[in-house]
Amino acid sequence: MTKEAVKVSRSRRSKPKPGPTEGARRATGVGPGGSAGRSGGLAPGQCWSAGRKRDVVLRLLRGESLDSLSREMGVEMYRLEQWRERTPAGLEAGLENRQHDPLNAELDAAKRHIGELSMEIELLRERSRALEKKLPLGTRRSQR
Repeated sequence: MTKEAVKVSRSRRSKPKPGPTEGARRATGVGPGGSAGRSGGLAPGQCWSAGRKRDVVLRLLRGESLDSLSREMGVEMYRLEQWRERTPAGLEAGLENRQHDPLNAELDAAKRHIGELSMEIELLRERSRALEKKLPLGTRRSQR
């Protein structure tokens, strides 16, 4: 076959028609009907945010089936159980957090005092260096 005959035979081949194949899924996880469900799973490469995990755990706590939720979200059942088990500990830690803890106020005051003392020491050291050199302030600054 010549090169021209090959080109002609390739051009005569039937090209596939564009459009969705029946029963195929899109890359977004949406079925051919276009409905994604309530929240659906994540696309490849995406990470689970704390908010999305929270929504899934709340659905579990409301009584949805672990199996059906696992299939819908595309997450292993053991992982969903881990999220559900960690939830009470996180709630408890959040409720124990004190807004106006007296210990935090004392700690902040101590840190402020340490900062003031450090600044005072730095100024005193600079003053002692100047006295050792016995140079006026303008001359010292220009020599640096």
